[in-house]
Amino acid sequence: SNSKGFEVAKVFQQERQEDLARITSEHGIELRVNRSIQAEGAFADVKADRNYRRFLTKGHVNVEAETILLAMAHNIFKLHCKIQAQRLGVHLIQITVAA
Repeated sequence: SNSKGFEVAKVFQQERQEDLARITSEHGIELRVNRSIQAEGAFADVKADRNYRRFLTKGHVNVEAETILLAMAHNIFKLHCKIQAQRLGVHLIQITVAA
């Protein structure tokens, strides 16, 4: 017969179930909510507030360097604002245990 079979490893299925249980737990939901809000805000700040729409350089290495500089500038500005507002160490959702 020319039919081919497809089989998923049992270890993969078990790990996938564990991952699903982990991300749907109360702690996993808190981590995902906190991360998604932070990531969306960062992209919005860079695009809208800094009026940054496209890369100024060409080539993988140059674009990577530009991205790193952009991220550093964003984080330094964010740190500056937190220092001015005396909000260092404050999270949107307080995380008690690192995942």
